Amino acid sequence: MNRNIYDLRRYGFIIFIVVSAAVVAGFLYYSNLLVKDLSEQERARMQIWADATKEIINITSVDSSDEVSTGNIDFLLNIIEENRSIPVLLTDDDGNILNHRNFDLPEPLDSTMPYSYLSDVNYTFLMGKLEHLRHTPNVINIIITPTNCQHLYYEDSKLLKSLSLYPYIQVIVLLAFVLIVYYAVSSTKRAEQNKVWVGLSKETAHQLGTPISSLMAWMELLEGMGVDKEVVTEMDKDVKRLSTIASRFSKIGSRPQMEQDNLNEVVESSASYMTTRISSRIKLTTRLYPGALDVSLSRPLMEWVLENLIKNAVDAMQGSGSITITTGLEKSKAFVEVSDTGKGIQSRNFDTVFNPGYTTKKRGWGLGLALARRIVAEYHGGRIFVKSSVAGQGTTFRIELPLTK
Repeated sequence: MNRNIYDLRRYGFIIFIVVSAAVVAGFLYYSNLLVKDLSEQERARMQIWADATKEIINITSVDSSDEVSTGNIDFLLNIIEENRSIPVLLTDDDGNILNHRNFDLPEPLDSTMPYSYLSDVNYTFLMGKLEHLRHTPNVINIIITPTNCQHLYYEDSKLLKSLSLYPYIQVIVLLAFVLIVYYAVSSTKRAEQNKVWVGLSKETAHQLGTPISSLMAWMELLEGMGVDKEVVTEMDKDVKRLSTIASRFSKIGSRPQMEQDNLNEVVESSASYMTTRISSRIKLTTRLYPGALDVSLSRPLMEWVLENLIKNAVDAMQGSGSITITTGLEKSKAFVEVSDTGKGIQSRNFDTVFNPGYTTKKRGWGLGLALARRIVAEYHGGRIFVKSSVAGQGTTFRIELPLTK
């Protein structure tokens, strides 16, 4: 696994987002067309309703009792009665309510009173509706005579309102479903990765245990055989180092023992160890906070994190440059910054570099920074991130840890 896989994953995710957005946009566009079509149909029905109202007024204004006129009135009244879904208000030029239909009134109508009668509560309710509808395009002016004009206001039907909201509800439900599935898949994948991490770490510690024990025995034998003491001492340091590494691996997957420690001392110890093990052309400098930085940590694991950052800095500088390790205090948190003068990291990879398997080197598993994030975040309750990076100038990694109270 290398960085190309993460680049492909990023591009695939972008393509997925673009395709999903296109599908959602197409769906919303088609739904809006349906809503627009239904809205036009409702307006056409209201226009027929208005025309019927006008005809009834014209017929009744003429003193006519023939069967044709009576039949016309019955037909027109039937058109008006057929509207059982669209709320309508009919007013005169002065804003007086002449008729109303299909509104859910706060009080039931009094069956003993004429339909045009309105209680104070219902009248206030309908006047509020009228004030709102005056600011909408849902109005049809009925010109009966040059001096007599009525106005038909109408609301969208419940069906049209529901259809208008339905696409957005569907999109919200779809997004919620996608997020749930993504979270479930991510959690499963993370759990599987954790099992692999723990299994690999403990197996590594187990495999190292036997040769380390054997080497310790050989060290005692070499000392008794008269081998140069300085040689034996240096070999002993390396054997103890192997033992420390095995101990670190054995701690992965189980909660390490946390102790209060001075972060400055941990940094100084790691820097001192790495100074003799990197190229003489690389200058390693520490700038420690003048006071104690007491934090709760596992020293072996935190030293591992710092050594990984220093090794990555050395690799980024390709054999020459400078590394500066700075400690400090900010907002009740202790921090460590490891800065180098290497080739830098692209901003889009600031988070990707912590993914398991991500590496820019020809050799390497890409596990160092992933382990570092796990140790800092899960075991120490802190953060590790790329604070800044400039191509050709260098990178700064930052670790933040909570101070002990």
